[in-house]
Amino acid sequence: MKQVQRGFTLIELVMVIVILGVLAAVALPKFVDLKSDAVKAALQGHAGALSSAGTINFASRTIKGTATGNGTFAMGNCQDAATGLQVSLPSTVTVTAASLSTTAATTCTVTDSSTGSNITTTFSAVGIN
Repeated sequence: MKQVQRGFTLIELVMVIVILGVLAAVALPKFVDLKSDAVKAALQGHAGALSSAGTINFASRTIKGTATGNGTFAMGNCQDAATGLQVSLPSTVTVTAASLSTTAATTCTVTDSSTGSNITTTFSAVGIN
């Protein structure tokens, strides 16, 4: 009487697991780049903080006036928005020095060079004297 084989042998199952393990070890790092995603998210957070600082400064300066000593500052270019932050930006983060318009929002660029390739994002700011 002839036996009919049903299922896989142990060797076949082990070989499939080994092949899947090798593929996962080689292919996964190419598809999952967590560092640049984290840097981009952090950079977007910095841009949000710069935008908020500029907006709060604009509102305060509009209400309080431009006198010195009232906790506000003049914003003539995009880099001035960093003045309103309570902490400084990391050394790898730079803000463009584009001049700000006092009548319309200007798009400012923030760049992070910590990963070797520059990652950029933008925020909007309005100038005020």
